[in-house]
Amino acid sequence: MIPRYSRPEMAAIWDSENKYKIWLEIESHACDAQAELGVIPHDAARAVRQAGAFDIARIDEIERETKHDVIAFLTNLAENVGPEARFVHQGMTSSDVLDTCFAVQLAQAADILLADIDALLAALKRRALEHKDTLCVGRSHGIHAEPTTFGVKLAGFYAEFARNRDRLTVARADIATCAISGAVGTFANVDPYVEQYVAEKMGLSVEPVSTQVIPRDRHAAFFATLAVIASSLERLAVEIRHLQRTELREAEEYFAPGQKGSSAMPHKRNPILTENLTGLARIVRAAVIPALENVALWHERDISHSSVERMIGPDATVTLDFALARAAGVIDKLLVYPENMRRSLDQLGGLVFSQRVLLALTQKGMSREDAYLAVQRNAMRVWEKGEDFKSALAADRDVSAHLDSADLDELFDMAYHTKHVATIFKRVFGEA
Repeated sequence: MIPRYSRPEMAAIWDSENKYKIWLEIESHACDAQAELGVIPHDAARAVRQAGAFDIARIDEIERETKHDVIAFLTNLAENVGPEARFVHQGMTSSDVLDTCFAVQLAQAADILLADIDALLAALKRRALEHKDTLCVGRSHGIHAEPTTFGVKLAGFYAEFARNRDRLTVARADIATCAISGAVGTFANVDPYVEQYVAEKMGLSVEPVSTQVIPRDRHAAFFATLAVIASSLERLAVEIRHLQRTELREAEEYFAPGQKGSSAMPHKRNPILTENLTGLARIVRAAVIPALENVALWHERDISHSSVERMIGPDATVTLDFALARAAGVIDKLLVYPENMRRSLDQLGGLVFSQRVLLALTQKGMSREDAYLAVQRNAMRVWEKGEDFKSALAADRDVSAHLDSADLDELFDMAYHTKHVATIFKRVFGEA
């Protein structure tokens, strides 16, 4: 990923230094296990542990000749370890190193992403509680529907990202597996104990059956989970972008002193951060199809997945890390305008109470069909002529035959629509 959308901690997971550090750790632990089994001398395992080192520039130089990255690494390792290096990589294949390393990197990335989600959840909870009773209009199809509160909106996003955290926790556990099973995964030349030993040391689980590679359904599920999280981020971003539209201005991104919105129009305050989140979500989701296509490898292995994962691993995790951090910042500093929310709520002259009038008429004896027609014809007068909905209803003979002015006043009570907000918050946030 380009530096503009990268954060150092996540980007460092994917640099060569961390990759080769993990490779060296895998090989060192494998040597220790082989020494315990008596396959290699303890002195050899000790030499790898003590003298094992690598030089990235030298590895690159060797790879230009060998055209094989793991062999290049092992050759450079031998240059540092000495004669004992002949015992390194006993019975192992390149995929044992590559796949186990990739599992470690994805687990490391998941840990950062989980912390990112926690930060976003904290921001959403704080702002939801702040605006628990801030009235606003709920919309369906982009059209005014019924009253809600801005806090309820944010509580919904909190619940969604809490689910995403659970999904990522499961995906992390699923991806964190170790394969040290040798060619075609049969353990013919490496004892299963080596795999168990390395897995424990690396904080991984043992892969039950590795066909020389870790099955790629695990990776597909992992990247699909990242895509779901990205889509949730886009849903949050789109909501803010809509609320920031000039004709609404119910909420907007923080606009810093000295910030400029347009090179041509000095008045502009554009939702650039949430638009950026929408774009970043597309990049994360773009990893899903290649990850799914990687599942069907030829027989016990091929490397058609390799080039894909070298790109989508860093790109998807670095991008999502940046996006989650950006979203937390947006929510933390979001400017909210309750007075504009109330203005929008009142914009259609009370039409948001139409369902309650409909239900009241049925309770008073009208058929649902007749009640719907009576309410709708008065609602259309509001839409088309800008009349006041309650006044129109009061003047309608069919309606007034069942509902008097006191009834209508009660039906147009905003508090009716927020009476269960506390219940929703209890469900989302618990007793506290």
